[in-house]
Amino acid sequence: MKFTILLITCGLWVIGACCAVAQGTKQGLVFDSQTKEPLPGVALSSPDGKSGTTTDANGRFSLTVDWIKIVVTAVGYRRQEVVLTPGHPIRIALEPAVEDLQTVVVTGNREAALRTETPIAISKLSPKLIDETKPTSLYEVINKTPGVLMVNLNNEQHMMAIRQPMTTNAYFLYMEDGVPIRPMGVFNHNALLEMNQFTVSSIEVVKGPVSSIYGPEAVGGAVNFVTQRPTAVPTARVGVQFDQWGYQRLQFGAGATQGKFGIYVGGFMSRQRNSWLASSDYNKSSYFTRLEYAFTSRTRLTGTLSYNDYNSQTSGSVDSTAFFARQYVSTTDFTYRKTFSLRSRLTLEHNWKNAGAGASAQSFITAFVRDNSVGQNPAYSIRWTTGSLTATGQINSNDFKSYGFIAQHTQPIRFLNSKLIAGATLDLSPNTYYAYQTELAADLRPDKKSVLRYTQLRERPDVQLANYQADIHNTAAYLQYDLEPLPKLRVSAGVRYDRMAFDYINALDKSSGGKSYSQVTPKIGATYDLGNGKGLYANYAKGFAPPALTSIFLKRTTPTPSGDLFYYNLQPAKFDNMEIGGWASLLNNKVYVDGAVYQMNGSNELLNIRQPDNSVDYQSAGRTLHRGVELGVTYRPSKQVFVRLGGTHAVHRFVEFTLSQRATDAVQNVNGKDMPSAPRWLWNTEISYYPVWLKNFRTSVEWQHVSGWFQNQINTVSYGGYDFANVRAGYQWKGIEVFTNVLNVTNALFATNATRGNNATDRTTYTPAAPRTFVVGVQYSFSGK
Repeated sequence: MKFTILLITCGLWVIGACCAVAQGTKQGLVFDSQTKEPLPGVALSSPDGKSGTTTDANGRFSLTVDWIKIVVTAVGYRRQEVVLTPGHPIRIALEPAVEDLQTVVVTGNREAALRTETPIAISKLSPKLIDETKPTSLYEVINKTPGVLMVNLNNEQHMMAIRQPMTTNAYFLYMEDGVPIRPMGVFNHNALLEMNQFTVSSIEVVKGPVSSIYGPEAVGGAVNFVTQRPTAVPTARVGVQFDQWGYQRLQFGAGATQGKFGIYVGGFMSRQRNSWLASSDYNKSSYFTRLEYAFTSRTRLTGTLSYNDYNSQTSGSVDSTAFFARQYVSTTDFTYRKTFSLRSRLTLEHNWKNAGAGASAQSFITAFVRDNSVGQNPAYSIRWTTGSLTATGQINSNDFKSYGFIAQHTQPIRFLNSKLIAGATLDLSPNTYYAYQTELAADLRPDKKSVLRYTQLRERPDVQLANYQADIHNTAAYLQYDLEPLPKLRVSAGVRYDRMAFDYINALDKSSGGKSYSQVTPKIGATYDLGNGKGLYANYAKGFAPPALTSIFLKRTTPTPSGDLFYYNLQPAKFDNMEIGGWASLLNNKVYVDGAVYQMNGSNELLNIRQPDNSVDYQSAGRTLHRGVELGVTYRPSKQVFVRLGGTHAVHRFVEFTLSQRATDAVQNVNGKDMPSAPRWLWNTEISYYPVWLKNFRTSVEWQHVSGWFQNQINTVSYGGYDFANVRAGYQWKGIEVFTNVLNVTNALFATNATRGNNATDRTTYTPAAPRTFVVGVQYSFSGK
């Protein structure tokens, strides 16, 4: 609470001080009308276009002539003409062109670039879209990205599917302002629990490998959360939201800029009590601060601090009897997940003076620290065999601290309008992990084939399942060269060298030593501007992902014939990705189309075989195929209507994968079969309406479609998929906004995840989705001058 009071006090102090500052008539400021963030690089010109200037990194500009009118243009914003009034400060709020594909993204190469000059499949979720969604959990907004499915496992828990099946594997990179939120080797599929969704300004999602810039784990894709900058004018907002199932949240944010100094603080406190799903209470506190200081118009220092504390019961999945009867009663009331994370980074940026024409050179160095711990008694670790009156569980803890830096320099070169990007990273992360067994009693249903309830009898710290210490030291260096060999053709080639290494002590087999994985990952891509808002791109990239440490050091249920108790032999997964795509603006910029066709071939992909007692056996062997088509369409026939449609058709298939080498086993391999949890079709469509007859009112209808998938690796059992709809509405009056989100408006019965093993006696487990949910909220927003 003291921490919260301190943040609010700092924000209000800056706002008060900023209000007292008067601007000269020759000075001006340009900012985003939605977020109130300052806009750099905005072009301001006289009506005849003969003279002009641009804004600096803080959105400021100076006029040396007495213009009566100026024309303001910026990529991703609507053109605006402003009539200047002598003696009054110049404040220009630009309206985002939310349907415009010609937007600026930073995730392609860690610096601002046009989306249409970046030869990768990348989507940007705008501040307007995020604000109107008012997400309780991040999946509500991320699933609006074409070709992306963030699987909701309830209470903000999740897994991901980006050019991969729905998986918990370490094939996705999650970043905050370009800095990975976890070190390589300590991936957690629930890592986005550690994000503060209320202080996210925009989200950029890359589909496919970006390993040449960001390194391993950026294989299926990368998700970069761009945080809210200090606002150009004083702002503050506070609100509450809740639903009928016991969810409550209080949120706040405030920001301002005074002279060279800017600050933004924000956060929320949420809780869940007595939900539709029994034994699923949780609490989350999340706070964020961002400070910026402009030494000069070319040099800026940025610091951020993110704090998250999450404590939840984990109800897990239910069996078919409970699922189809809509009896959402957990089989456990003792499982939990406790997550704490503290992240901080300090970035120094500098734009070098450019004596000639063209862009200036840019450099930055980011130092970062992380402190993270995850303690849990997970429901997914319960081991039970059909008919048994007993079972086992697991308590574990995974903790790490990180220290590192990222440095990058971009040098423009006059030859062929090219530029060279060079960078390096260092990440030192000591990591500790332990897991031990618990003993459970199983209360069975009358058919003896499923469990009604588990009861924890005792903890067994003496029965250790894992116990290791590992000092991770990850290093990397990368180069990227962009050039224009022909007019309208831009080529980008890059290469990166990564080395993930760790020294370890494994207490279970009393061994110690070191292990390392290294790889060179090249890429080459090109964009071609066809003119009139149309273009094409092609891309080839390699990716690789070392196995997570928890996979390597988890004790095997059954030793191998050679006596190995652990997975020391796991190899990095390697991928080759090829794609072509394009974009087009049609009907006088009312329609924008963005699409891609890709094929990604995997080898040594980390896969698991689910055993009859729900345990898994890991393998990194064989070959896989990931092939698909992605499409995004936006249509804005008028200011009142906006239509967004996006989706994918994809095939994820085993090319060669051996389940067993025992001649007595009925199934030896799954060659040619679909991978489990791999729906062929994903679609998300939304129609938004902004009536002119009721100013500041909005409403939208969203439809999500996920087609069926095979539940097991041998493709004998499938789940039919699901469809559901959401309705959202909001009205704003004098800074007060009232909104409601009706999620799953038709009260459809569906599961976001349904899996089972390969054995005939295995049974399906379902992760049920929430029934119809009414989210209601009120928010007050203040904006100064």
